[in-house]
Amino acid sequence: MSPPVLRAARSTDAGAVGAILSAFIDDTAWMPRVYTRAEDLSFAGDMIDRGWVTVAEANARVAGFAARDGAEVHALYLAAGARRQGIGSALLRAMQAQVDALNLWTFQANRGAQAFYAAHGFVPAETTDGAGNDQGLPDLRMTWKREAA
Repeated sequence: MSPPVLRAARSTDAGAVGAILSAFIDDTAWMPRVYTRAEDLSFAGDMIDRGWVTVAEANARVAGFAARDGAEVHALYLAAGARRQGIGSALLRAMQAQVDALNLWTFQANRGAQAFYAAHGFVPAETTDGAGNDQGLPDLRMTWKREAA
């Protein structure tokens, strides 16, 4: 796979972004499907319209995306065939280069995501029982701050 090209998402990327999100939900045993695939697509379009989304293209296809509003990371997902190739790291490093601090939520069951974020300097900040999220799953807030030079 060629190195990813990062760019701002366009409205025409909503289908690819929504499909990546839907595929993660479908392929993750512990993740309940709360929204339809059409709602996933609409959510992707809304994030793109707000200017939050950066896509990673590899081999002329959208291989992953990240959504950030200020210091809040709303999403970072990769297509199944694009994982463990540095694309997620490229997306996360791009976000870290733009701000001095980031916050995100991940589900406590998503140990892979927690290890990924920890490897990029994120630390656990708060856990919940899931009462505040749509899926009803226990979650974990992680934070990152740029180290002073």
